Amino acid sequence: MAAAAAVGGPQPPQPEVPVQGPALDKAATAAHLKAALSRPDNRAGAEELQALLERVLNAERPLAGAAGGEAAAGGGGGGPGAAEEDALEWCKCLLAGGGGYDEFCAAVRAYDPAALCGLVWTANFVAYRCRTCGISPCMSLCAECFHQGDHTGHDFNMFRSQAGGACDCGDSNVMRESGFCRRHQIKSSSNIPCVPKDLLMMSEFVLPRFIFCLIQYLREGYNEPADVPSEKELSKVLQLLEPQISFLEDLTKMGGAMRSVLTQVLTNQQNYKDLTSGLGENTCAKKSHEKYLIALKSSGLTYPEDKLVYGMQEPSAGTSTLVVQGFAGAPGALGQVESSDEEDQDGSQGLGKRKRVKLSSGTKDQSIMDVLKHKSFLEELLFWTIKYEFPQKMVTFLLNMLPDQEYKVAFTKTFVQHYAFIMKTLKKSHESDTMSNRIVHISVQLFSNEELARQVTEECQLLDIMVTVLLYMMESCLIKSELQDEENSLHVVVNCGEALLKNNTYWPLVSDFINILSHQSVAKRFLEDHGLLVTWMNFVSFFQGMNLNKRELNEHVEFESQTYYAAFAAELEACAQPMWGLLSHCKVRETQEYTRNVVRYCLEALQDWFDAINFVDEPAPNQVTFHLPLHRYYAMFLSKAVKCQELDLDSLLPDQEMLMKLMIHPLQIQASLAEIHSNMWVRNGLQIKGQAMTYVQSHFCNSMIDPDIYLLQVCASRLDPDYFISSVFERFKVVDLLTMASQHHNTVLDVEHERSMLEGALTFLVILLSLRLHLGMSDDEILRAEMVAQLCMNDRTHSSLLDLIPENPNPKSGIIPGSYSFESVLSAVADFKAPVFEPGGSMQQGMYTPKAEVLDEEFDPVMVILRTVYRRDVQSAMDRYTAFLKQSGKFPGNPWPPYKKRTSLHPSYKGLMRLLHCKTLHIVLFTLLYKILMDHQNLSEHVLCMVLYLIELGLENSAEDDSEEEVSMGGPERCHDSWFPGCNLVSNMRHFINYVRVRVPETAPELKRDALAGTSSDGLGSLQNSRRPKVLQRENSGTAQVFSLVAERRKKFQEIINRSNSEAHQMSRPRTPSKWSAPGSAPQLTTAILEIKESILSLLIKLHHKLSGKQNSYYPPWFDDMEVLIQPEIPKYNHGDGITAVERILLKAAMQSRMNKRIIEEICKKVTPPVPPKKVTTAEKKTLDKEERRQKARERQQKLLAEFASRQKSFMETAMDVDSPENDIPMEIATAEPQVSEAVYDCVICGQSGPSSEDRPTGLVVLLQASSVLGQCRDNAEPKKLPITEEEQIYPWDTCAAVHDVRLSLLQRYFKDSSCLLAVSIGWEGGVYVQTCGHTLHIDCHKSYMESLRNDQVLQGFSVDKGEFTCPLCRQFANSVLPCYPGSNVENNLRQRPSNKSTQDLIKEVEELQGRPGAFPVSISSETNLSKEMESVMKDIKNTTQKKYRDYSKTPGSPDNDFLFMYSVARTNLELELIHRGGSLCSGGASTAGKRSCLNQLFHVLALHMRLYTIDSEYNPWKKLTQLVEDMNSQPGNEEQQPEVPILYHDVTSLLLIQILMMPQPLRKEHFTCIVKVLFTLLYTQALAALSVKGSEEDRSAWKHVGTLRKNACDAEKSCDMLLSFVISELSKGRFYCEEGTQEGAAVSPIAWSPESVEKYIQAFCLPFLRISSLLQHHLFGEDLPSCQEEEEFSVLASCLGLLPTFYQAGHPFISASCLDWPVAAFDIITQWCCEIRSFTERHAEQGKVLLIQESRWKLPHLLQLPENYNTIFQYYHRKTCSVCTKVPKDPAVCLVCGTFVCLKGLCCKQQSYCECVLHSQNCGAGTGIFLLINASVIIIIRGHRFCLWGSVYLDAHGEEDRDLRRGKPLYICEERYRVLEQQWISHTFDHINKRWGPHYNGL
Repeated sequence: MAAAAAVGGPQPPQPEVPVQGPALDKAATAAHLKAALSRPDNRAGAEELQALLERVLNAERPLAGAAGGEAAAGGGGGGPGAAEEDALEWCKCLLAGGGGYDEFCAAVRAYDPAALCGLVWTANFVAYRCRTCGISPCMSLCAECFHQGDHTGHDFNMFRSQAGGACDCGDSNVMRESGFCRRHQIKSSSNIPCVPKDLLMMSEFVLPRFIFCLIQYLREGYNEPADVPSEKELSKVLQLLEPQISFLEDLTKMGGAMRSVLTQVLTNQQNYKDLTSGLGENTCAKKSHEKYLIALKSSGLTYPEDKLVYGMQEPSAGTSTLVVQGFAGAPGALGQVESSDEEDQDGSQGLGKRKRVKLSSGTKDQSIMDVLKHKSFLEELLFWTIKYEFPQKMVTFLLNMLPDQEYKVAFTKTFVQHYAFIMKTLKKSHESDTMSNRIVHISVQLFSNEELARQVTEECQLLDIMVTVLLYMMESCLIKSELQDEENSLHVVVNCGEALLKNNTYWPLVSDFINILSHQSVAKRFLEDHGLLVTWMNFVSFFQGMNLNKRELNEHVEFESQTYYAAFAAELEACAQPMWGLLSHCKVRETQEYTRNVVRYCLEALQDWFDAINFVDEPAPNQVTFHLPLHRYYAMFLSKAVKCQELDLDSLLPDQEMLMKLMIHPLQIQASLAEIHSNMWVRNGLQIKGQAMTYVQSHFCNSMIDPDIYLLQVCASRLDPDYFISSVFERFKVVDLLTMASQHHNTVLDVEHERSMLEGALTFLVILLSLRLHLGMSDDEILRAEMVAQLCMNDRTHSSLLDLIPENPNPKSGIIPGSYSFESVLSAVADFKAPVFEPGGSMQQGMYTPKAEVLDEEFDPVMVILRTVYRRDVQSAMDRYTAFLKQSGKFPGNPWPPYKKRTSLHPSYKGLMRLLHCKTLHIVLFTLLYKILMDHQNLSEHVLCMVLYLIELGLENSAEDDSEEEVSMGGPERCHDSWFPGCNLVSNMRHFINYVRVRVPETAPELKRDALAGTSSDGLGSLQNSRRPKVLQRENSGTAQVFSLVAERRKKFQEIINRSNSEAHQMSRPRTPSKWSAPGSAPQLTTAILEIKESILSLLIKLHHKLSGKQNSYYPPWFDDMEVLIQPEIPKYNHGDGITAVERILLKAAMQSRMNKRIIEEICKKVTPPVPPKKVTTAEKKTLDKEERRQKARERQQKLLAEFASRQKSFMETAMDVDSPENDIPMEIATAEPQVSEAVYDCVICGQSGPSSEDRPTGLVVLLQASSVLGQCRDNAEPKKLPITEEEQIYPWDTCAAVHDVRLSLLQRYFKDSSCLLAVSIGWEGGVYVQTCGHTLHIDCHKSYMESLRNDQVLQGFSVDKGEFTCPLCRQFANSVLPCYPGSNVENNLRQRPSNKSTQDLIKEVEELQGRPGAFPVSISSETNLSKEMESVMKDIKNTTQKKYRDYSKTPGSPDNDFLFMYSVARTNLELELIHRGGSLCSGGASTAGKRSCLNQLFHVLALHMRLYTIDSEYNPWKKLTQLVEDMNSQPGNEEQQPEVPILYHDVTSLLLIQILMMPQPLRKEHFTCIVKVLFTLLYTQALAALSVKGSEEDRSAWKHVGTLRKNACDAEKSCDMLLSFVISELSKGRFYCEEGTQEGAAVSPIAWSPESVEKYIQAFCLPFLRISSLLQHHLFGEDLPSCQEEEEFSVLASCLGLLPTFYQAGHPFISASCLDWPVAAFDIITQWCCEIRSFTERHAEQGKVLLIQESRWKLPHLLQLPENYNTIFQYYHRKTCSVCTKVPKDPAVCLVCGTFVCLKGLCCKQQSYCECVLHSQNCGAGTGIFLLINASVIIIIRGHRFCLWGSVYLDAHGEEDRDLRRGKPLYICEERYRVLEQQWISHTFDHINKRWGPHYNGL
């Protein structure tokens, strides 16, 4: 708020002396004033202080003179803010009364009775919630209080605050005291001393002025503009006020004593009056008061004194017209937002005249909306806080004061008083989201406290205010409802397209309302207040029928509106959640009255609604709304009344007419669901499917579909069953289908939809009759049923189960997901399946899978159908059930959904079962059974299944009142007695029906068949006569019987409604579209008579024959065993298909009646005539042929597909299996027969096979990637841990890369650069690793493939421009092609004949071959395609890694660099393969990692390029190894230039690669062996030298002594002791071993010397070299590696490499020295080698020793070890500051390879357009980074320019990830996952295994 200092008003600033005075003066003045004020008579002091404050806190200075606040920003003379800061300084001094401000703060804090924590936080803060300790569900704790309390074993979670909050620790209203932390447990009021009066005396004087000054600033800054004040101006003012508000905030943090002073100041009305009235002569104050009044007025509020204004405002309060925006073209209504709401309403009177919803009392509510009177600073401060749209700082200040009880009450009342104003501001706000969060941040603190909420409800009419405000809010977006009667409808609904609903702007208000309704005392007030209930039902009716869908019949809708989600959210949040809140208080008998009230007003509202939409009896066709909140309120309160309050259901039900109306709309929704799933609404777009899904989705279902079905059940139990059943079939539009005739004409439905609509109707009936959710199930049974249904569809994770089980959707209702019953039911019905890992597969989560007995006994298809969002889930549940039956051997075939016994009905709903015993249903069932038996079209197995299900339900629930056998035949025959005699299904089942009259099209086959029978019409008997006249009245009917039922339904409806005047009758007719009489459209119908002669029982038995495909297959089981009839439950019938179902039904029928039993026996005794073969017409024959052909084609296709799949599978198994060691057979790259001379390759693009040739080379598909995995090897096995405290740090100097770096730079310091670059390998960091999937392609094919990829517009996960592609065959990621060298693989075998040349000859040959430059069959000079490709792949290899990993030479760009790089590539690949094999070759075999290797091809490419460089022939290491140099000191000029690197300092493995790559390819085996032998001698000598350095002086002399004794023994050259002693004596000639006392000896751990330990050391020293040589030999010559035990690895590899002489016996203990084969006299050459070192160590003894000891025993690389519990990582890192930018990053991440802490996506740490994570991935992993995202617990992989989310290695107790820590449950490390991650890192398979890659554009 540092406003400009010098933009003064008219008066000049007053005396400026004290302002300019130094701080000393201030302190002195303050002390003087304090003394004056502490005197008993302090008037003089007070006046003096007032004058000073007037002067210091002069509100003239800020934004006063500026017209639009603009000049203010221009800032005047003294630099803006100087005066403000000065004013703050004065205040601090005055408060402290002359002392130091900090000491003052400390003094005040001492008196803080810290019983409450009250820490206020803003959005994104991490807090905790413990449900075990919370009383209010909104309870939250700051991390500190949480960790200091004891919550072990509690149900808690960590969460990121959305809107901000405050810590409740210490507040026993909100949480149990057991959960308080250690600091807030003490009830501390007693032991805190009383605050001394003089300590806070100054504050009491100074603060009122200070706050007044702040308010003046706020008044000044707010210019009521013509349009909405711009965000910028408001935030400018707020920025200027920042220091002032912060100062107040700091005061609140001083504790209780200061808070109580502030409370006094803020709530004191006298102070406020004196300072702000604007009276008196101070013009400035006057001006500011005027501004305040203007602001009030512009907000549509009045200041009560302005009676005049108030009078004019609203002459007839409460009668103004409703705003109806959105039709009649009223854009203006939205235009004038700023004007008051009232004007809006008057302004739009012309739009649709509408009955205004009367509020309970106009004037009172008007005042709620429009009058504000401020009596204290607190009230005006809140007013400005709202005006400025809740600035965060102000909110925090107001909340920080809450621990003060007195303030809390005052503030809550003030908040309520401003509630309407808050709503108005919120509606206009541009930033409604932020504002909503801030509002809730405040309100949740106030309304969660029951005591406070009750007090405010009683004293401030809180409920009235909330309901009125909500009503007003919704009134601004109403439109006319188009439901039913579009023209004359008087109903208005909210418009879901409005921002108010679309953006959920209403949620803060609704959430407050739900919050206060959770308190019993408040809810009771609400339920008792009739006026409020009426208003609330009005509010709910705004949502009744919103978002109406009209079925598109012609073309597809142009624009799919997505408003439906807003509608569902609105109904759930604004209607259903308050409903659940109210229901939770109606649990006991004492609350009956409340239920009666709600039901009463609900029915009234419904009656009004039916009148408003002009509803009679037929719903308008082709429209549906899913939103009927009034119906649902009614249903839920009915259910509660019967279930918990023991109310009589009938006392709450309306008359029959109302019930009929109530049933229509919910039934319409059920029928529409079936239509939507039958694709009848496709033209409405996808969104209609979305609605159907949302309606049944788990968060909505128990507020939507469940109450709807319950309401239909209630209606069905009270209405006439025939009426109900016929209504159902009529709604589902399948009446016409229910005819005995084989052909019919449906006037309202296309043929292709008939079957699914019939299935829908029957399924709906089954659900209606078997669902017991509200009809008598206990809560635990419901929970169990829901859980079983979900588990039967799929295995589920714990969190998805919690999500899918419909909980009470009101979060504050106290039913907690995860409560104990949930866990106990879960463990009863399901088994936990721990997460499994398939290599290369996706990460699994821990799953729950249903127990076998649950699938056996509790699988309930009805529940599954009700709860599936996707139809495929029903199928998946059936598949699982089938699989279970097969597995357990209960049923082998394809079972039908099992029939499940239901829990018994609550007595109130017994009437529901009358549906099963009404003739209409029996006729339908009979007709359908007959049609299925006769194979009529459009009937499916599903229809039969449902028909049988309904019959079985009827048998299970047979009407008790009908006496067993004889149904009385007396009484007048009713309308359809011609069909069945009575209503009881048991007796109707056996009733035979002989003839049926049907109406069929003239083309129907029946007419031809029945020509004869039709003549003897008298043969029909009484059955048809009674019916004939009725049938002939209509021309266009389906079955005469069933169709008359529709007429019947109409008649009954009319009777019930009992319309007296005929006009009403006539009027209502035309409105129901007369679908039934459209003679023009229908084909001509004639009457035919069918001979049926069946009963339901006989149809069932024939069906049994039909299903089993055998004649007479049904044999009544009681013939064998009478017991069956008595047994209640027979297990063999529980599971099975249709045959089993039929048997089960017949058995039940027989059990229930002796007559049925007899009739079944009779039917079975008659030998059933075979079903007549159908006459097949030619047309049908054609279709049959077609069908057969199709079937055959399908089978053929299946076979092909299966074959293809198996081929693909077998390929996948060999190609993709990344870490299964079983696949030892690599896909042979060359599949050559021994007699063929050339290797043959298959090109996977063109499919041709052939050799690779010079002009058309073939290449291997390879992926080149830079890797630093090798560099991460360490020499000790102790794992590195991720640092989780400030003390722990990770130092990288013990890694392989660091050690090699140090070694190279040390060599470069003392020796000649070119020779240094031959003495070591690089590539430990940023080495290039080459891997292949083993597929080959022609290089020209590859080029055209790349072209096509480049032109392909599809978004790929890789960049074609960088040469990336996927292998055309196996889709593995790749980025280059490695040319295959022409030639055969068999040459190798030819070269393997053992030659008898002596070692000396071979050494000479090697030397000659190395010297010959172009000994290649391909000369580089002649440019062939092959050589070009080889060059380009070499370029690729170089470009794979960064320059810094290639250039190590001191002279940049020297050829030595390339030379070093090339042999190091070979080294990197060999070393990595060794690591993939676990670091040793014990396992032997081919390539264990199951990968194809491309080393052979790679070697050719490297060798070709290496031979372009020649080593200076006078310095070829080969010479030094194999020849003695005559005189060593004769090299001239040795002093001035740096010497060569001594041969003993060379890395032997590098030498091996150099030697081999310098040879012409392909290499001969004998030469290879020769090179290895020679190098082994050097290696051995190095081992001895290193050993000698490690020993102590005494050891050395002892050893030297042993050696001299046996100097001339014959085997001296192969004796370890001799050689060691010789090395020691040679080296000790120089100054090599002196200075033993220095730290060096201590650093190198000495060894206890015994011959065994020496041997062990030497073997360990030499093993790495032997391993690499063996691998190399395996790749170059294709020999298998032998497998062996760990301890014999050395000897096995040695003999495999040909180092061991053949006569080596296995009997003796093995000695490494026996492998030696010296090219020249051993002692001479050793002397020569040692001499080089001696000359160096004379000058640099220290370094000489360090260089000699090469640490070669590296352990395998590992990622950092992570702590067990994720919380330890999270708590340390999520607040840690970044070392680069010293801020706390928004998205912190940590590297799992080296532990570096980085800012993900942080712009703060960006360098040259690279964000920090990408940068780090290049520096740490040469382009591969593995980061743990702290705030998400997820691991992200960066590979080059792409990244992917890998998943999490931390899982909760149920084996699930918690991405983004949304659930906040404790997470624990999952070792298997971490191993999988590490394995992928080591094996470089991230690219192949993880599929979802995207480019990161360097922005991570």
